[in-house]
Amino acid sequence: MMMKSGYCARRAGTIFLLVTVLVAGGCGFKTDPVPPASIVPVPIDDLRYNIDDKGVELNWTYPVKTVRGTDLVDISAFDVYRAVVALDEVCDTCPIPFGEPLEVPGGETIEAKKPRTAVYQTSLLRPGHKYFFKVRSRNSWWAASGDSNIVSFVWALPPVAPSGLNAEVADSRVTLNWQPVTSLVDGSAVEGDISYQLFRSDEGKEFEPLGEALATTRFSDSRVSNGRTYFYRVQSLLDYQGHEVTGGVSEAISAAPVDQTPPPPPVGVAAVQTDDGVKIVWEPADEDVAGYRVYRRMAEQRQPELIGEVAAPYSLYVDAQPPATARSYYSITALDQATPPNESDFSREATTR
Repeated sequence: MMMKSGYCARRAGTIFLLVTVLVAGGCGFKTDPVPPASIVPVPIDDLRYNIDDKGVELNWTYPVKTVRGTDLVDISAFDVYRAVVALDEVCDTCPIPFGEPLEVPGGETIEAKKPRTAVYQTSLLRPGHKYFFKVRSRNSWWAASGDSNIVSFVWALPPVAPSGLNAEVADSRVTLNWQPVTSLVDGSAVEGDISYQLFRSDEGKEFEPLGEALATTRFSDSRVSNGRTYFYRVQSLLDYQGHEVTGGVSEAISAAPVDQTPPPPPVGVAAVQTDDGVKIVWEPADEDVAGYRVYRRMAEQRQPELIGEVAAPYSLYVDAQPPATARSYYSITALDQATPPNESDFSREATTR
């Protein structure tokens, strides 16, 4: 009986010691816990998608700030959420049935001194369904951001990419033409209306949509500058049961509009006989003029001949060896800074008195 009492006393002491250790362990923080808000990334607000005949590509910018405004050095991972709804079950007022997320690896938030861009691609798409995507970023399993903006699109058998894209350049204008799209990627005929979305890249920058979708296969781009190189591509769009299905994208082409407008002819041309020859003067033109050409015509000639050139801003030329047997007539043209330069019409002729 005494042995049993001693065993109970020892067991009670052990339990008391364990409870004491656990209670004491609860006070063992050496530093303050990190508040979650100090590492929670701000929500992504630029989730975008690009669709072609192969599938969809999502892209977004790495967040570089926390919700408290402090800098983020890296992101642990991204969670990509997807919802798939059959077209005959789409409900604009119903909650979007997002499934479990797919993890996309993260990394450092800055690359080449700019925020990085994350990319997710998939070709696992079912025709006749509407897809919804959103993304969250996180620094650990418990420090996730809020939802990004939601993007959605309808997937059906897409039309092929437009072919035969070509460009005609002119003064401050690029005119684009391409062949109409009449088939889907499986070779079957298009059933429904096809439209086309043009994209333009200025000097090799990111492609941006150029205006609204077109019902025709021709477009004239007048929002261009001479001497700059532009890149163009065009994508087919199919109207599928009232939903837009994006198709293939053509190969990109380049075009550089050229200045084909000559400057106005010089005015105020005068010719004066001097001991050094005939001095021809005229009024300087505007800043676009790179230089002038000086022409001389004899009384018996129908067309003047070029006798010299003058670089702007000078507006004087000396004909050191004028013909002595007949009166000479002088005219001036202006050259702009285009390559090759555009030449103006002849000025009014001037002759010595």
